[in-house]
Amino acid sequence: MDRRQQKTRAAIFDALAQLLAEKQFHQITVQEIIDKANVGRSTFYAHFETKDHLLKELCTDLFSHVFSDRLTTENTHDFSDSTGDTAALVTHLLYHLRDDKRNIMGILSCESGELFLRYFREYLYGFFEKTLLPDLSEKEEALRQIPQDFLIHHFSCSFIGMVQWWLGQNLSQTPEEMTAWFLALFPANR
Repeated sequence: MDRRQQKTRAAIFDALAQLLAEKQFHQITVQEIIDKANVGRSTFYAHFETKDHLLKELCTDLFSHVFSDRLTTENTHDFSDSTGDTAALVTHLLYHLRDDKRNIMGILSCESGELFLRYFREYLYGFFEKTLLPDLSEKEEALRQIPQDFLIHHFSCSFIGMVQWWLGQNLSQTPEEMTAWFLALFPANR
């Protein structure tokens, strides 16, 4: 994707985020999005088939970076030297959710919040399968008796519940605190 296309997508994503802060997703029209993004209708549809597709792409854009194998230095945090340990990766994820609070709150408060959570859960499944599950299965004999797909589902749902609680607390805890609390709940991390 060239730089011009990236700028257009960013403008459309930002327009949706601004509108989500003002009203519910189902009340937002494509016309409002393109007006706020200052793009034409054909430009919008060249990038997104529908408003729901835009929401899915917004999630994909956020998650593809957050769950990337290559972390980069960013304005509010630097995990580029991270060795891939679970605590650093979870903290990195929480920084992104905190930094993108306006978008996340808007999406979760709209009727498409379930759609966002479904995409989030899919990414979390892969993430925990790669990070948390190997640590637990090596250290806890009892966990070897539990189906791995159940454990991954449990970790993912617990993490989403924690994020929702944290948002309800207006993100008053640091990402590091939330990571420590989350990982303290798992036997291998005690």
